[in-house]
Amino acid sequence: MATLKDRLKQGKNARKNCPRNAHASMSKTPRDPLPLIKASSEGRIKSLGELRYGRMLVSPFTFYRGNALLHAHDLAGTPNMGLVSPICGDCHLMNFGGFATPERNLLFSVNDFDEAHPGPWEWDLKRLVASFLVAARDLRHGETVEETVCHDVVGAYQQTLLECAEQSSLETWYESIRCDDLRQQTSKATLEHVERAIEKAERRTHAELLPKISERDAQDRLIIRDDLPEIFHLHNHTTLLDADDDWLRLSDWRPLYDAFMRDYPGTLQADRRALLSRFHAQDMAFKVVGVGSVGTRCLVALLTDDQGFPLFLQFKEARRSVLADYVKTQSRVRHNGQRVVDGQRLMQSASDLFLGWTTGPSGRHFYVRQLRDMKVSAELETFDADAFAAYGRICGRALARAHAKSSGQAALISGYIGKSEALADALFKYAQRYAEQNEQDFERFQQACRKGRLRARSEADFAADHLP
Repeated sequence: MATLKDRLKQGKNARKNCPRNAHASMSKTPRDPLPLIKASSEGRIKSLGELRYGRMLVSPFTFYRGNALLHAHDLAGTPNMGLVSPICGDCHLMNFGGFATPERNLLFSVNDFDEAHPGPWEWDLKRLVASFLVAARDLRHGETVEETVCHDVVGAYQQTLLECAEQSSLETWYESIRCDDLRQQTSKATLEHVERAIEKAERRTHAELLPKISERDAQDRLIIRDDLPEIFHLHNHTTLLDADDDWLRLSDWRPLYDAFMRDYPGTLQADRRALLSRFHAQDMAFKVVGVGSVGTRCLVALLTDDQGFPLFLQFKEARRSVLADYVKTQSRVRHNGQRVVDGQRLMQSASDLFLGWTTGPSGRHFYVRQLRDMKVSAELETFDADAFAAYGRICGRALARAHAKSSGQAALISGYIGKSEALADALFKYAQRYAEQNEQDFERFQQACRKGRLRARSEADFAADHLP
């Protein structure tokens, strides 16, 4: 059996084939961003694809968030040390946040695994660091903050990987970043942000959500309220589905829900299946989420127990990972919903009580989780320079723990990174170069939308189309 010293040395030896300063380089593969942007829209609901472009048009940062496929293409042409393990696949700074464990503890970690897939760990870290630099420019924090936050993200990742390398496998598996821990480890300058996030998360329960998105109809039935373009029912005048969509051939939402429920309960633990059986479906509606996910299928089901207390389940389409075409190691799981769930369970120290997967009509894959339950994301616009850097450190720590848990190779990665700032310096240069590339791509995207090569529409456009 190799000792810790042996594994650290093995990681250090990997620098011979891939020096740490090589990570400053960009892909040299020539490409036009527009065909890749169009390719990422294939299979989406057409009208909602236009909304996705509208959200991407807001800023270079929203453009970056909506372009996981484009960045996956670019990352494939960059060096890596040769270690392939399960990674997030779309690791930008808004895909981290707080969420509840089954025991109702509030944790902080990576919280989006739609693109989870085997890949080089460097790809996650590069996408994360670049996202901080793109966001820093978008928020106009200045060059000093850009450099500081990029180094802080890598430094926190580096330090946490070394801590994981020195732990037992069980310690790494159980370790988590609790939001209560952040209270103790955060400076006074950023404590207010942490307190506000925790308070907000604790209010985000199903009972609190119920009156915000539901109402009683004329027959006194509990239904989800339409709120275009965010939430709409599939089979009435508010639908945003394409006219030829196969779901419109269904009589109403019940056949769709029944199809989901054929396989889903079997993906849960027995005790959670028993709990689910105590709830009864009242309504189901389409929900538009995020930036990169807009146009894919996502539905929310409202269920209640015998006393009328609610449970909101989210059924989110799981498509082929954007990494799948760019790595030789393929996922062993054929069902994309299971791929997402397996990735989440492997990279988080605890996951949603109702996390599972299923297959819908027409064979589309979905994964299932609770909607909103104690989930909270960073409010970047409210962060000053200190809070922004602190958030970078938390994300770096969280990603390191996720990688240590999913790969079981913390010592190997830690040995490769070492104790100097060589990797941080390289990734800061990479982030600078990629931010410039992202701005150039954004300008081409803007021009394509202006000339009608791509059609983009805003939330206001959709809402205006359906005014009474």
